[in-house]
Amino acid sequence: MGLLAGILIILFCCIVIWRASDGFEVASEYLGRNLSDGVRGATINAIGSSMPELFTTLFFFIYYAYFIHDPELANDGFAGGVGTTAGSAVFNGMIIPAVVILAVIGMGMVNKVEVSRKVILRDGLSLIAVEICLILLISGTTLYWWHGLMLMFLYSIYVIIMFSTMSEKTQSEEEDDFYENDSEKSVGYNLLSLNLAPVFIKKEINTQNAWTLLLMAMLIIGVACFFLVFACELTAQGLGINTYFVAVILAAAATSVPDTILSYRDAMDGEYDDAVANALGSNIFDVCFALGFPLFLFTLLQGPITMSAGVVADITELWTLLFLLTVLAFLIYYIGKGMGRIKAYLLLSIYLLFAFYIFSKAYEQEWAVWLGGWLQGLF
Repeated sequence: MGLLAGILIILFCCIVIWRASDGFEVASEYLGRNLSDGVRGATINAIGSSMPELFTTLFFFIYYAYFIHDPELANDGFAGGVGTTAGSAVFNGMIIPAVVILAVIGMGMVNKVEVSRKVILRDGLSLIAVEICLILLISGTTLYWWHGLMLMFLYSIYVIIMFSTMSEKTQSEEEDDFYENDSEKSVGYNLLSLNLAPVFIKKEINTQNAWTLLLMAMLIIGVACFFLVFACELTAQGLGINTYFVAVILAAAATSVPDTILSYRDAMDGEYDDAVANALGSNIFDVCFALGFPLFLFTLLQGPITMSAGVVADITELWTLLFLLTVLAFLIYYIGKGMGRIKAYLLLSIYLLFAFYIFSKAYEQEWAVWLGGWLQGLF
């Protein structure tokens, strides 16, 4: 019964996150209308669509600190947060580009998706760099507030680089007309449907109501993430495995819904740089801020986190695997001219193997345990 309830709640949270992300998309498109070179996808879109990872990680810390009073489970909050951010990063790097490629090719828009080499090099190499920093930074058994601060500092450097290298873009639409073309799509929607755009934008969009819409969408997504954490605990109990493993796959996939939707819609508009930059930029935000901010806040208020040997082994293994998969994905993006069906199916296959490995490790399959030990020994 707990397993069924957990899965149903996870599905419900996915729907809420999905519907609330529509309003976020309208606001982010307006606020980032003058950004070019995939900067909107890698910053505004990536930050907003990664709010589920940030909220879920934060609620994992809170849930195990204040609602679960078993000392043996004290590390599970941090492990669940790491599992969500790392699992989401793998999902974003593999599933989202594959969905984008197959969608636009399937609709006959293009034969191959062409993404700027500048975007791939800038965001891909930045992601690899921050993952190396993370592995080196979180290598001991005790975590302090300055660990989280350092991760957030890395993200600030990335944002500065993004805007300093962005080329100018001419605004092609006036503020008064920006929302007009989408107004017909919103007819019949209201607050109950969670399509928030027509609720906050009555006639025309402007900076004030765009930010209001963005923040309200993020708030609703945050509430859904609170229940997502609880659902992961129920699902883990029903499956008889640690919550960490459920977070890596199910919570990560659920929190990646906005990223997937935004990248898909960018691709439908022919904005392939933004579609891919959103996925890569979201990963950088997940690694640096969605993990760094909860870690900073929690350790600042509650003191250092002392991790058990098992948690240290699990997160070291996961981050090492994420690093290797990121390098592999980067090579798939970069090598060759454009990305077609073969690359999309390759990315999907890699993610399925990743999910199979995670659940095999959860049930302590011999081959998975051996591979985990090998990964832990790499760094």
